[in-house]
Amino acid sequence: MIRIALAGCGEHSRASHAAPLARFAATHPNEIKLVAACDLNRERALEFCRSFGFAKAYEDLHQMLEVEKPDACVSVMPMEKIVPVGIKLLERRIPCVIEKPLGTSLPEIERLARVARETQTPHMVSVNRRFMPYLNQARSWMQQRGPLRYVRASQVRHQRSEPDFIWSTAIHAIDALRYIAGEVEKFDVTFSRMSDATWYVISLSFESGTIGQVEILPTAGMVEESYELFGEGCRARVTAGSGTQRSLECWEDGERVIVSHATDEEPEDLRNGAYEEVEEFVRALQTGSRPQPSIDDILPSARISFAIADRVTKKHKMLK
Repeated sequence: MIRIALAGCGEHSRASHAAPLARFAATHPNEIKLVAACDLNRERALEFCRSFGFAKAYEDLHQMLEVEKPDACVSVMPMEKIVPVGIKLLERRIPCVIEKPLGTSLPEIERLARVARETQTPHMVSVNRRFMPYLNQARSWMQQRGPLRYVRASQVRHQRSEPDFIWSTAIHAIDALRYIAGEVEKFDVTFSRMSDATWYVISLSFESGTIGQVEILPTAGMVEESYELFGEGCRARVTAGSGTQRSLECWEDGERVIVSHATDEEPEDLRNGAYEEVEEFVRALQTGSRPQPSIDDILPSARISFAIADRVTKKHKMLK
């Protein structure tokens, strides 16, 4: 049995990590044990124990690791804590899940990647788009139909004016297209400053020959993501909004051949890839394989995101 601890009991941890961990534990008895939940706010850790079945609450990470000696740890930290906590787990050789964006600067992330390579600790980056069932179905369906010609992602949000949006959140859309189409050969970006946020259109050329585009619209009045994949005579479209907005449609030779929509009865962690992410991590630990994606797998997405942020910053300085 794999003994798993959770570090960080905020709202994102609740929906994207604690809920699918509890679901896996319930549906796979005797495979994992949720030994502890840790948060600086002990009451939140206690509430996670009551709601999700973690055995013991802690407010000190070092104490939790020393006492429980977990086989694995899921780390869901504020951005400024991702790297120091990630390094602590990697250097202690504790297999771990680390939340994106992996740090608040590219040098920070590169440092985390170096520690991962040096320690060779099994780890996984939490980027749930790579595990979304509809997106994986679309990817597989298109792969069976020949070369992928064009991909497009649109990430729309409401009142997300934080300056770090391009590297803290938009990295999801960039990474999803890398997952679908392969490594990026080159990219370019155009952007427009709205009243309190920057909107981006990112053009991508992939080593495979596929071309693509990402639209990042953080203050467009709704929450939705969509991914479109185009090939010769075929197209797949995935809508990945919240709740039952999620859908998959595929067309081939002028006919719509697949139509799927999420239902109210389906739990969110089964729709958004969070549960499949837990499955990947646990199965890798059980078989002694390396969980995917690793920090090195996600590093190119981070480099692109921070490069775009740098271009925007330099442009704004020139205009002042």
